[in-house]
Amino acid sequence: MRDRFSTGVVCLLAALLAALLTGCTQPAAGGENDKGPAATASVSPSATRASGFGAVFLAVDECSSFGKASFTEVPCTGERAAARVVARHDGTPADGPPCPATTDFVLHISEQSQVSDEDGDGAVPQGYACMRNLQPPHPGDPGGGGGPRTIVGDCVYGSGSGQVRETACDGKGERKPQYKVVKAVARRSLCPLSTALYVQLGGPQPVGCARPL
Repeated sequence: MRDRFSTGVVCLLAALLAALLTGCTQPAAGGENDKGPAATASVSPSATRASGFGAVFLAVDECSSFGKASFTEVPCTGERAAARVVARHDGTPADGPPCPATTDFVLHISEQSQVSDEDGDGAVPQGYACMRNLQPPHPGDPGGGGGPRTIVGDCVYGSGSGQVRETACDGKGERKPQYKVVKAVARRSLCPLSTALYVQLGGPQPVGCARPL
């Protein structure tokens, strides 16, 4: 009886040891051998995409390459970066908000389908990006001779038929300046007496008071 009991104890201990060893070698939950839901779950690209470059096509503070008719979005720290987005709107400039006053130029973004957009995860709507050069010159600055908006400090010349065009105040542009916008007001009657020309500016103070140079 004693020998049979001893043999039974040895067999029981061996079985327990085998069970413990088998438990230690099982794969952890969610590992590569796991066939449960965790093994087949996927993470959406938008959740893993880094913020900034590439998250939204030409979003504010992102940068474009050189070129205004043909351009791409590039990292702002790269050597191809030419200008930074200071404002971004859907639609067209004629229907949307104006760009900031010192915008150097505007990029017009054509509507793109889901197949042809920059990352394939959604359509790019028609819009426009207000751009500021990373390096001088800045034609959008007052007197710079360019930019999508005429602002106080800009100079203009008469282009015929009662129209004026902006040119550099320092005289280095293709045309010499004839007038300088010295003030922006809500209506003409608020312009200084020295005003010789009224320039349409747009915005809350749409009248530019210009004096001759």
